[in-house]
Amino acid sequence: MIGVALPGLVISTEQGQLNGSGLEGFYRAGRRLLSRCRLRVAGREPLPNQARMTGADGSRFVGTLRTASAPGPDPDVMIERIRHADGTERITLRSWAAGPLRLPVEVALGTDLADLGAIAAGGAGPDLPATVHDSGLRWSRATGSASVTAHPPPAEALASAGLLRWEFVLPPGGSTSVELRVRPDGAGPVRAVGRTAADPLASAHATGDDPAVSALLRTSVEDLRALLVRDPAHPTDVHPAAGVPWRCGPAPAEALAAARMTLPLGTRLAAGTLRALARTQRPGPGPRAGMIPGPGRDTGPHLPPGCTGTEATLLFPVLLAEARRWGLGAHEARELLPAAERCLAWLRTTVGNGTYVPDPHPRGPVRCETQAHAHRAALLGAELLDDFGRPGGDWLRQWAQRLRTAFRRDFWIDDPAGGRPAAARSPDGRLVPRLSAAAVHLLDTGLLGGGTVAPGLLDPVRTGRLARLLGNPVMDSGWGLRGLAATEAGYNPFGHRAGAVHVHETAIAVAGLAATGHDKEADSLLRGVLAAADAFGHRLPEMFAGEQRADTNAPLPHPAACRPAATAAAAGVLMLTALVGIRPDAPAGTVTLRPVRSAPLGELGLTGLRVAQKPFSVRVSRLGLAMVEEAADGLQLGA
Repeated sequence: MIGVALPGLVISTEQGQLNGSGLEGFYRAGRRLLSRCRLRVAGREPLPNQARMTGADGSRFVGTLRTASAPGPDPDVMIERIRHADGTERITLRSWAAGPLRLPVEVALGTDLADLGAIAAGGAGPDLPATVHDSGLRWSRATGSASVTAHPPPAEALASAGLLRWEFVLPPGGSTSVELRVRPDGAGPVRAVGRTAADPLASAHATGDDPAVSALLRTSVEDLRALLVRDPAHPTDVHPAAGVPWRCGPAPAEALAAARMTLPLGTRLAAGTLRALARTQRPGPGPRAGMIPGPGRDTGPHLPPGCTGTEATLLFPVLLAEARRWGLGAHEARELLPAAERCLAWLRTTVGNGTYVPDPHPRGPVRCETQAHAHRAALLGAELLDDFGRPGGDWLRQWAQRLRTAFRRDFWIDDPAGGRPAAARSPDGRLVPRLSAAAVHLLDTGLLGGGTVAPGLLDPVRTGRLARLLGNPVMDSGWGLRGLAATEAGYNPFGHRAGAVHVHETAIAVAGLAATGHDKEADSLLRGVLAAADAFGHRLPEMFAGEQRADTNAPLPHPAACRPAATAAAAGVLMLTALVGIRPDAPAGTVTLRPVRSAPLGELGLTGLRVAQKPFSVRVSRLGLAMVEEAADGLQLGA
C-alpha cells in the first residue's frame, strides 16, 4: 500500500504496523526517514481488521483489541491509524467498554536513514541509535538526520529502546488521539504540488452506465497529482515523475507521454514538462545537438536496449504541436518553439541523406516504433513551424512521404494470413519478425489542424491487418495487450518487454484502434483494462503479468512495477477521452467529435475537461452520438 505526495512517500503492508521489512517506511526525496512504527496498546498489538487507501496520498488501518474488562469475545477498543505520505500518522483509540479504561500505549520507532536504491538492493543496514529530541526521537548519520515528534508529548521517551509511551484513561464511548510527525531536520511538512494552486490538472469527472469509469478517472487524476514534482531550479515548472517506488527521478520520455495523454485536463502540465526538458537539451555543435537525453530501455529478448532519449526528442515537438491544438497560448508556444526546432533539426541531421532514423548504437537495428515516432514528429512539427512562419516544414513533409513509401515496402512481412509489420530491420537488411506491443505506435499518428488525424506509416489495409493481430488472443490477454505475442520465442508473461501487459501501450492501442474504426478490437482491450483496474482498486500499475484471463483468476502484479505510475494513470484519461474522440483546434476556434459508434461502455459523460483553456463537457449516448454540454464561448463544433 503506497501513499504518494512527492517528494513524500509512505509504504505499508495491510497489517498496518511498520516493521522495517523490505521497503516499509516513510520517505522524503528518496530517503527513508522512518522504517519502524510498531504500536502496542495495553501490552498487545491490535488485531488487524481492515486496510484501505483513502486517496493517492494516504491509507487507513483499523484494528481491534479485547481488554481484560470485556466479558465475552467482542472487542471493546477500536484503533484507527490514518497514515499520510506527508509524513504524519494519526492514531485514534475508541473505547466501547462499559466502564473507564486505563490504556497504556507505546510506539516503537526506528530507522536506517537509507536511500531507496540501497534498500531495494538489500543494502539498507541496521537501525541507527536514537536520541531524545523535543517531544520525540531523533536519528542522525553523515548524510542527514530525521526526527519524529508527537502530539501530545509522550509521558516517557526511551532513546535506548526507541520507545514513546503514554497512558490514557478513556470513559465509556470516549476517544483520544496521538499524532506523529516524521520530518528531515530543518524541513517542514510536504507540500504536494497536486494540493496547491500550482496543480496543473483540471478536476475532471466521468459518469455513465459503467460505474468503473468514474472510479478510474478519479483515481487516475489523483495519482497523477501525487506524482507531480517541481523543477528545482524553476519551481513554477511542474512535471510528472515516472512512478513510485522505483522511479521518482526524471524520465523524459515517460513525462512527455503522460503530459500528452492528459492534454484533455489542460495544457499547463504539458507546458511545464516542455520547459523543464528544454533545459536539458544537448548543446551544439555535433550529431547529438538538440537531443533530449534519456536512459536506455529494455526492448525484450530479440533486440538490444532502446534509447528513450530518441523517443523523447521526437515526442517533444509532437507534444508542443498538440498542446497548441488543445489551447496552449501562442506566447507560451512561441517561447518553446526554439527547443522544438532544435529537436527537428536533430531529426534532419540524424536522417541525413537516408530514409530511416537509425539506432544510436553502432550497428544497431532500425526500429519500427522509432520510425513511427519520427514520422509523427515530422508531420506535426511541419505544421507547428508553418503556424509560426518558420522554415523547414516542406522538407519534413517530403521526408515523411518518402518514409511512408519506403516503410510500406521495407517493413511489411507478407504471409498467407495477411502479413505483419516487422519489429526492426537489422543493419544487413534482415527483418526481425517479432509481433510485439511496440507495433501499436504505428496507430498513434497525431493530431493536425482542423481536427484531422495525421496519416500513418501503414495504409488502411495494413492497419486493418495490424488491428486483427492486436485483437488476437496471442496479443490480447483479456486484461490488456501483451508486450510480446504468446506464440513468440522468449515469451514470458512476467517479462518486462517479453509478455507483460503495459497499460500505456494498451491505451495507445485502444485510442488508435478507435480512431481508425476498429471498434471490436478497441472494445475488447478497453474492457480488459477496466476489469484489471477493478482488480487493482482502479490504481493501475505500470505493468502486470500477461497471463490469459479466465473466470477464476485475476491479473497478477509484477514485482518490479511502479504503482502508481504516470503513464498508467494518464492511460486512464486517454482511454476514456478516446471513446469520445475529442479533436480540438483551439487556434481555429473549433472542436470535432468522433465518438466510438459502438459505445462499448454505454452512455458516458465527461465533465471538467479543458479545451481552449475553458471547461469542456461532453456526453456520448448509448447509440454512439456525442453532444457538447459545456464549452468556451465561440468554440464551434466542426464537421
